[in-house]
Parts: sequence; C-alpha cells; structure tokens
Amino acid sequence: MEVHLTMSAQTYPDFISRNTITEVLGLQWPDEVVVVSGHLDSWDVGQGAMDDGGGVTISWNAGVVLQQLGLRPRRTLRTIIWTGEEQGLYGGLAYYNNHVNESDKFQLILESDAGTFSPLGLAFSGNQEATCIIQEVLKLLQPLNATQVVSPMDGGPDIEEWQKAGVPTGSLYTESSRYYWFHHSDGDTLTVEDPDELDRCLAVWTSLAYVAANITHRIPHSPVADKYSIQGEALNPMRNGGPSHSFQFT
Repeated sequence: MEVHLTMSAQTYPDFISRNTITEVLGLQWPDEVVVVSGHLDSWDVGQGAMDDGGGVTISWNAGVVLQQLGLRPRRTLRTIIWTGEEQGLYGGLAYYNNHVNESDKFQLILESDAGTFSPLGLAFSGNQEATCIIQEVLKLLQPLNATQVVSPMDGGPDIEEWQKAGVPTGSLYTESSRYYWFHHSDGDTLTVEDPDELDRCLAVWTSLAYVAANITHRIPHSPVADKYSIQGEALNPMRNGGPSHSFQFT
C-alpha cells in the first residue's frame, strides 16, 4: 500500500509576542495571588475554539464577573492569557522564569486547556492538606454538579513548571470525551461551543478562583522534592480512607 500525503504547513520566523495579564487587586493581601489562565494562540487550522478559546474566555471573564458583582477578594485574582503555547509553551515558561522566586506568594494557579464542555470539577495537584481544602471549596458547586476533585492536574501545560515547584495547581475538569473530535482540526470552530456549558464553566472558574482568593486559610505548598506527579504515582486523596483534615472557611 502506498499513501501520498501533501502537507501545506509552513514554519515562519519567530517574532516578539507577549502574555496578556489583568488583575482584580486583593483587598487585604494584594501581594498574594490566585491565577486563572488559558492560552491565546491556536493551531493553524480551525478557529481554536476549544483549544483554547474557551479557556481564554472563562479566564478573562472571571475578573469581569467579579467587577460586575462588586466583589473583591482578600487576595489578588490575576488572569493570564499565555502566548506561544503551541510553539513550545513560550509564554508560560517566560512567566515562570520571571516569577519563580515569588512562588510562595501564589495561593493557587489554574489553567483551562482541555475544552470547555460540561464542567465536572477540578483536576488538581497538591499535597493531602491542599487537596482537602480544594474538596471543601468544590462542595460549594453542588448546584452545578461540579464537585469532583481528581489527581493529578491534567490539562494545564503552561503551568506545569509551577506544579513541579510545589505550588498548588489545577485544570478545569470537564466531560471532555469529545475533545479530540475537534482538537487541532478544521472542526475546532465556535459551533462546538455550547453556550450553556460555557456559562457553567465560567461559573465554576469564577467561584473557585474567588473562594480560593478570599479564604483566610493558605493553601499549603508541597516540598519541591515531593515529585507526586513526576514519578508516575498520582496523589490519591482518598487513599487510606481519605484526608483527615477538616476546615471551616471564613
């Protein structure tokens, strides 16, 4: 059997591109930060609606919703729209290299880059205490049926370096069985975005970010040597009966 394949892809010279960053400044601890993010660039076919227009939309609008509601959390909510993800995570790596010395100031770093289908919860990487806190926060999302916490984080390529550095990280967990029907194809257009599902993803993203930025409790970091996601053994918060920690948020 012989197959004749004609490729039309081209590689153009590199040029300067930048991350886009907006903030809702924290009221009490403005130097501490919760990040929501997605990447702006897309593949050279289709429109990049699922990869990653949806993630950009809910991350950008998380701050917009808080402004419209007149809500300001104790910590700063920072939206980052990454550049150059498809070319090699350029924007994410540049941001990490510029801010890694401030890692203790990051309460939680989130990215949505696995589709904005019906939300189920959060894919999360963190230690047992951090996982327990996130589980408690997501209980608030019961009306949206988006309370699941799975480990490790999967779907946040631009923030993986923060994960390795021990900062609590998470990605939107959705009913994504159809993601690869459209991924990097001509089919990745706005027609695959369901407005109701996108609204519910925004509600989950905004609520989670706001509560994480507003609670008095710090979400603990993992030791850098704790390679919970690097050694191939994901943290299972329900092992041995589940977390023994309990918290009351204020």
